[in-house]
Amino acid sequence: MDHILLEDIEYIANSADIAWDRLRNKAVLITGASGLIGSQIVFALDKYNQLYDGEIRIYALVRNIGKAEKLFRDCTGFVHTVTGDIQADIDIEDDIDYIIHGASMTSSRDFVDYPVETILTGMNGTDNVLKFARNKKVESMVYLSSLEVYGVTDPDKMSIREDEYGYIDQLVPRSSYSEGKRMAECLCISYGNEYNVPVKIARLSQTFGPGVSYGDNRVFAQFARCAIEEKDIVLKTKGETYRNYCYIRDAVMGILCVLLKGRDCEAYNIANKATGISICEMAKLVAHDIAKDKIKVVFDIAEDVSKLGYGPTIKIALDTAKIEELGWKAEVDLRDSFERMIQSMKSFD
Repeated sequence: MDHILLEDIEYIANSADIAWDRLRNKAVLITGASGLIGSQIVFALDKYNQLYDGEIRIYALVRNIGKAEKLFRDCTGFVHTVTGDIQADIDIEDDIDYIIHGASMTSSRDFVDYPVETILTGMNGTDNVLKFARNKKVESMVYLSSLEVYGVTDPDKMSIREDEYGYIDQLVPRSSYSEGKRMAECLCISYGNEYNVPVKIARLSQTFGPGVSYGDNRVFAQFARCAIEEKDIVLKTKGETYRNYCYIRDAVMGILCVLLKGRDCEAYNIANKATGISICEMAKLVAHDIAKDKIKVVFDIAEDVSKLGYGPTIKIALDTAKIEELGWKAEVDLRDSFERMIQSMKSFD
């Protein structure tokens, strides 16, 4: 763990804004635990154990045991890796008190190339976790969803609440992710209403920060790599999509806030409302402010951007008033998010 990521993990573990007392001596299952968000939740819970003798039993569900062993090699004995496919039965004999369900297809290109797998991983996997939550009679579960459930919203409406939705073209394979997330959310609420599973939904804006691997292909990582290597940023579209973002430390704290303080069968946006920016303007910010004008933004517009896995052009910023009522607030701005992520990326071999 590089020193930037370690700072963030210690910050979360020391936060008085998290209801840590509810987690003491409890068992928490995290699916997708080797992913960017899942792994940092594992780190934060384990760091709390180290600092405050929390005795939180952490079950990290992963597909790649080799990756997990490398990720969690410095963790305490309270972290237990569980190998398995999210669509298969979860084999944990211990009582489970809390679940954070983050396992999902995450590559935009895969949404286009493997839309069937994208849908089935979301639907069957979420159904499997909800059945497990019901059988274990958990105290709380949070499903990690996405701003993509809102689709293409009214561009004149800059702030989108949890009950405001736009249009998704279900005849486009790329919609496998957004439609799959919508249906998984509906499945969560259905389990909540029919079987009293205490599930909440966290809708995340695009999230980044330390811990992003050097080879990550998401747009923020590509921009960061260009700054590090002093290479021009090449945009394949006009970069008109506008959204707000969230620093990963803020996102992890938001997820724990929803898990421990959120109301059952409700959704909460997690984003930094001060970070609204278009892809093009974000590229320019990195080139000018981060790379100190050593690089520039170049346009090489693709003939068919749909084959690249890009979503439709949208203009959306998530309203965070609902989660702020629970006591959460984003703290890290966009420039600091990039600078801290770049420092962390430089530590990768």
